Amino acid sequence: MVISMVSSVRTICPYCGVGCGVTVTATPTGWITRGDREHPANRGWLCLKGVSLAETLGSATRLLHPIVDKRVVSWQEAMTQTARRIRSTIDAHGPDAFSFYLSGQLLIEDYYAANKLAKGFLGTANVDTNSRLCMASTVAGHCRAFGADAVPGCYDDLETADLVVLVGSNLAWCHPVLFQRLRQATKQHGTRVVVIDPRKTESCTIANLHIPIAPGGDVALFNGLLLYLHRTGHVNQSFIARHTRDFSAALEAASDGETPLSADVACFYHWFAITERVVTVFSQGINQSSQGTDKVNAIINVHLATGRIGRPSMGPFSITGQPNAMGGREVGGFATQLAAHMGFNPESVDRVRRFWQAPQIATHEGLKAVDLFRAIDDGQVRAVWIIATNPAVSQPDADRVRRALARCPVVIVSDCVADTDTLRQAHISLPALAWGEKDGTVTNSDRTLSRQRPFLPCPGEARADWQAIACVARALGYGSAFSWRSPSEVFNEYARLTAFENKGSRALDLSAWIGTDYETLQPSPWGGARLFTNSRFFHKDGRARFVAVHCHAPRESPCPAFPLRLNSGRYRDQWHTMTRTGLAARLFRHRSEPRLDMHPADSVQFGLKDNMLVRVVSRYGDYVARVCLTTDQRLGEVFLPLHWNDVYAARAVSGRLYPAYIDPISGQPELKHVPVHVHPYRVTWHGLLICADLPMLPKSGPWWVRQVMEQTHVVTLAGDKKEQAAALVTALDDRYGPSSRIEGINRASYGWVTAEKRLSAVLFLSPQKPDITLTWVAAQVGKILATPADCTALLAGRAAAHLSSDATMPTMPCPT
Repeated sequence: MVISMVSSVRTICPYCGVGCGVTVTATPTGWITRGDREHPANRGWLCLKGVSLAETLGSATRLLHPIVDKRVVSWQEAMTQTARRIRSTIDAHGPDAFSFYLSGQLLIEDYYAANKLAKGFLGTANVDTNSRLCMASTVAGHCRAFGADAVPGCYDDLETADLVVLVGSNLAWCHPVLFQRLRQATKQHGTRVVVIDPRKTESCTIANLHIPIAPGGDVALFNGLLLYLHRTGHVNQSFIARHTRDFSAALEAASDGETPLSADVACFYHWFAITERVVTVFSQGINQSSQGTDKVNAIINVHLATGRIGRPSMGPFSITGQPNAMGGREVGGFATQLAAHMGFNPESVDRVRRFWQAPQIATHEGLKAVDLFRAIDDGQVRAVWIIATNPAVSQPDADRVRRALARCPVVIVSDCVADTDTLRQAHISLPALAWGEKDGTVTNSDRTLSRQRPFLPCPGEARADWQAIACVARALGYGSAFSWRSPSEVFNEYARLTAFENKGSRALDLSAWIGTDYETLQPSPWGGARLFTNSRFFHKDGRARFVAVHCHAPRESPCPAFPLRLNSGRYRDQWHTMTRTGLAARLFRHRSEPRLDMHPADSVQFGLKDNMLVRVVSRYGDYVARVCLTTDQRLGEVFLPLHWNDVYAARAVSGRLYPAYIDPISGQPELKHVPVHVHPYRVTWHGLLICADLPMLPKSGPWWVRQVMEQTHVVTLAGDKKEQAAALVTALDDRYGPSSRIEGINRASYGWVTAEKRLSAVLFLSPQKPDITLTWVAAQVGKILATPADCTALLAGRAAAHLSSDATMPTMPCPT
């Protein structure tokens, strides 16, 4: 039975920055999600994650009640305790001892409330976001070039361009709907596609040219393109003279470190030079670098040099990673921004102070994400409120982040799920709303502002994040400034701030949204489809800036001890740390566990085989995964996914491998390059556990990774000591009761059943990975084992009809 507030609703997908419209419809058996044909971002397209959203709506994993010091408490007590601990921290150590760490998963209204409380009334700019890990270098690059963090173009440009360059972007996996729009353009319009990526990704399936650039080579590549355009007479001298500055300095810097051209690079340069309508799409492969900002400006430089910006079908185009990463940037969710595209210059501080009527407003920048957790570790920041993100997994130097949280006197975490690596460190846990319950707005990668609408009632005591923040603000004594009664009131105040004393001086201006009908708000881009159509930018003189950038190698290079370069990124059907996608069985079909992609020639050198478990080791930590041999990887380079964590696997946190090297301008960490060594993970036994509910696995036990399969959990295990397997059986006995256990021959398989003979769990052990029919076994969980033949088939791991006549599995009596 579907419990709902409405039968159908138009809302927005909560995953990537494409911002697809979703229609959600109630049926007698559940919800159905489809692409919204009327939304300009996707026009009815939807990726598998979006299609599977209805499978993630259950409450089994939800945090439903506030918890303070491991006690379930009332909402009022949780708010009182949160306010008291924040106040006592600030009174004892000053406002900069407190911090918010936010997320691109938040709605604009949530971001606005947190930003206003911290910067406006607590007096600290220690408000940063996990978007620092994905888009900060783009923000810095935009501000240097344009005078504002403003994306010039729109998605339609991808379909009408004659050349689309994908650099540092696996569009096929990370933004699948945009990839489908581009694929369609190649068929209907004949669009050429160039992919610049160390890996041969699925995006290459539509590419006319793939350039497997070496990690860190982006600045050299685009500096070389700038030189080529100048030398071959393909720069727009009129545009440069009338609308830009510093071209000569950029050209001089590009000449430093010039290298000979390969045939593929020469072809790319030629295509770019002769093609007027060209869009350069870039994402995390550019941003997540210790020189990410320079990479962004190297790309923007070639578009300024050719005047290919502000017109249809052309321009540099940053595709954001999260559904509201753009909205968070606009609101002021970075420690380097004050609010609404205003910084910490005296004029902006005074303007926002007057608008908020906030005499204690912060007057200087706060700590960026990596520096924030360093400050927590060092004891400078003594209270942190983390909302809708999992930094214990996603931050680099993840073990230091965990140590910092363990040391921090006050850790407040707002989340919609009950268990994450970060929540395990919380003193106060606040239940938040999830997709389907949230009510607010988001901004996608092409500045389209859309409504995320609720269709489910709020579960338990979960509240909207803006409501929780406003409750705490009122408890701190700031009631009149946080008296909103609805998200529409929060949004309207934010829109008024963007327009306040603006008069065209700032890119972000939501004047048209002030007083709008919030419930019927239609998706629309602020600033129009394209910015800079009049070739006027947001520096005071109206001119864009070329930025002189130089080539620098990544901070660490391979060496004999760590001879391979590790890159990491997303899988197509998973999202961040899997708190939502980990609930949908079909999203594991693409990749059921983390794999280490490696070139076959490297596997020979290191004595590895396909599908072998290996340990990936850097100077900072380790990770266990199964090898996947593929020529899509360059020699000397390997790839891991970023999603798995301590809730879903043992030793599979990619953040443990990366040091906290950051871009000196943006503060964004380098998450695409670290030297590693790979060697076999010693295994003497393998196991498969299939169960209805996941038991606590022994902490000192074997390696494991889990997935959901229909209504069951499937745990793949491997260990190097037989005692580990024995401890696992004991743990399952403790969970289900030893008297309920049935055993197969040689104790190679075990089952646990209820008094009604209903199967609760089954475990298979083998020197090699157990050879069973996994889908059939998973389907037996919860069913009654009515006959001895049922037990025999179960413990053999396949249906009775598939057992050979000489099967060695004896008929085991079912427990009575």
